[in-house]
Amino acid sequence: MKGKVKSDGTGLEEALIANPLYDEVFKYMMEDNSAARKFISGIIGEEVIKLSFAPQEYVYKKDDNVPGKTWSVYRLDFTARIRTKEGSKAVMIEVQKVSLNSDIIRFRSYLGGQYRNKGNSYTDANKKIHAIPIYCIFVVGDGIGIKGVPVITVNPTASDAATAQELKWAGNEFISGLHHHSWIVQVPELKGRRSNDMEMLLSIFDQTNRIMSDHHILNFREEHFPEAYRPVIRRLQHAVANKEIRNAMEMEDYAIGQMRMERETGKAEGKAEADAEYKTIISKKDAALSEKDAIIARERAEKEDAIARERAEKEDAIARERAEKDAAIAREENLRAEIAALKANLKTDK
Repeated sequence: MKGKVKSDGTGLEEALIANPLYDEVFKYMMEDNSAARKFISGIIGEEVIKLSFAPQEYVYKKDDNVPGKTWSVYRLDFTARIRTKEGSKAVMIEVQKVSLNSDIIRFRSYLGGQYRNKGNSYTDANKKIHAIPIYCIFVVGDGIGIKGVPVITVNPTASDAATAQELKWAGNEFISGLHHHSWIVQVPELKGRRSNDMEMLLSIFDQTNRIMSDHHILNFREEHFPEAYRPVIRRLQHAVANKEIRNAMEMEDYAIGQMRMERETGKAEGKAEADAEYKTIISKKDAALSEKDAIIARERAEKEDAIARERAEKEDAIARERAEKDAAIAREENLRAEIAALKANLKTDK
C-alpha cells in the first residue's frame, strides 16, 4: 500500500500513515532520531537539539495464576539536550504509551526507576553531583477522564507557605531535581482539535482519521500538517508498507481485545484456549487482509478502466465532432461550387 492517494473530486493528495497508537508503529516512529526529536519538541515546546535513547518495553504479568495473561506499557527513555536562551541544558525524557488506561502504580514504578538511575546525574569540574531534570510524556489511548482537553500540562509551581505568593524558582536545582514536568496526551480528546501546532502534530493519534476499510491506517491532508513535523509523517508513511508492522498490529488487536474482555467480564481463560482463539483470529485477520488487498486491487482496476473508458469516449466525441465539421465544410464548398456553376450558366445564356 502506498503512502499517498488522490482524494475524491479535489485532486489534492492525502497522506496514508500507520496508526501510531499501536506499540510497534510508535516504536518504529521513535526509532528514527529526526522524527523522535520533532515529536518530543512539538509536545514540550522546546527545541531538542540532541537525543540519545534506549527503547524499553515492559510487560506486566496481570495474574501469576493465569498463564498467558499479560499487560504492557511501552516506555522510552531519552537523554536530551534542549536549546535555551543561555545555550542548552540536559534533561531526561521518559515517554510512556498505553492503549488502555491502566494502573497508575506501574507508571509510578517506571518513573521511580528514573529517579533511582545514577545515569540521571552528572559531575561538574568541582566534582559536585547534579541531578538532571526529568520530563515525562504520557500518551493514553483511553484518556484519563478529563473531557475537552487533548493535552494536559503539569508544570510544578513553588510558593511561600505563609503568603501563598508564587516564587520564581526556574533554575533552582533542588526544586527542579525533585519535581518534574509532565505532558498527558488524551487520545480520545484529540478528535477534530487543531487549535495549535502541537495539536496538529498530535493529529497523528486522532482515531477519527482511521480509514473505514482498515483501522490500522489513518488518512488526513498532509498540507494541513506543519512543515516542521514532516519527518514524523514520512516515518509513519514508510510504516504503512511494512508487513512485519502490519502483522504486529494484528496481534496487538488481539491482545487489546483480550484485555478489554477481561476488564469488562472479570473472566480469564486458560492458555491453551487463548492460543487456539488467537490462531483462529489471526487466520481470519489474514484472510480479511487478503480480501482487503483484493478489493483495493479491484477498485484500482475499475478506476483505471473508468478512466480509460472516459478517455476513449472523449476521443470518440472529438473525432465525431471533427468529422461533422469536415462534412459541413465539404457541403459548404460543394454549395459554393454549385452557385458558381449556376452563375456561369446564366452568363452564357445571356
